[in-house]
Amino acid sequence: MARFRTWAGIALAGALCVSLAGCSSTGGKRAEDARKAAAAQGRAAVNTPRWTFAMITHSGDGDTFWDIVQSGAEQAARKDNINFLYSHDDEAQQQAQLVDAAVDKKVDGIIVTLAKPDAMKAAVARAEKAGIPVITVNSGSAESKAFGALAHIGQDETVAGEAVGEELNERGRKKAVCVLHEQGNVGHEQRCAGVKKTFGGQVENLYVNGTNMPDVQSAISAKLQADPDVDTVVTLGAPYADTAVKAKQDAGSKAEVDTFDLNAKVAAELRDDTLGFAVDQQPYLQGYEAVDLLWLYRYNANMLGGGKPVLTGPQIITKDQAAKLQEYTERGTR
Repeated sequence: MARFRTWAGIALAGALCVSLAGCSSTGGKRAEDARKAAAAQGRAAVNTPRWTFAMITHSGDGDTFWDIVQSGAEQAARKDNINFLYSHDDEAQQQAQLVDAAVDKKVDGIIVTLAKPDAMKAAVARAEKAGIPVITVNSGSAESKAFGALAHIGQDETVAGEAVGEELNERGRKKAVCVLHEQGNVGHEQRCAGVKKTFGGQVENLYVNGTNMPDVQSAISAKLQADPDVDTVVTLGAPYADTAVKAKQDAGSKAEVDTFDLNAKVAAELRDDTLGFAVDQQPYLQGYEAVDLLWLYRYNANMLGGGKPVLTGPQIITKDQAAKLQEYTERGTR
């Protein structure tokens, strides 16, 4: 609503300038520029060269989190007149090959995740050597600068985990299971380590095969049946939260299910108290800002953060905030 009022005010000012001699030519031009931008409705709002940016992530097929990241990146690309290329592979070696392919295409900028940084180091170095600016996003904040990236956009995974531990303390929880659905992902390990650092109770890691939801459900259910003292299940991705809820029901457990990340299903389950809380790292913002920052760097040599990570989270979301955010999750921007 605030944005609508802003544009309405600009439009009104422009209309008045037509009839009032007191309006400056500069003010009239600004109003006209604003009118054109508003009329663009997602089309390019700039006349800079049509650069090509490639985003390569470690996403597996069907991961709704990465759909949101991609949506944000595509929106920024339309605004910035960018030819946007998106590719992904949850196997680190294949992801590295996708980066190599983008370098071979001589793209104008690369956005990449570093979930498994050791496997990505050589590919990022090759991009740097080719003179292609690189921004890391979502995972790999600790390695980003050392690898030569201009900036990292995302949340600090350890800090996010610490926030979860503190929230569990406030809720009086005593024993938690942290469900890791992708072995070797340094960000996932950092999240669970962060929970352990601040949580006053016990935390156990449970490794599951995240590509097979029935197996995930069975593994969580078995753990809850074997250890009735577990009063909290923490999942590391929104799609796994609902699976954990089903596992809890199978086991006849009263454990609270909490999760990292947010989507429409999570927002709905927060509203009806099926879930306790979620940790939002704002994936739409990660994609949008990565593209926008690359554009700013190419156009104006701008860089946020001074080489330090630009944080998009964590934000603890509970039932109270879920109702407000559900509209945004349903349109795919939160």
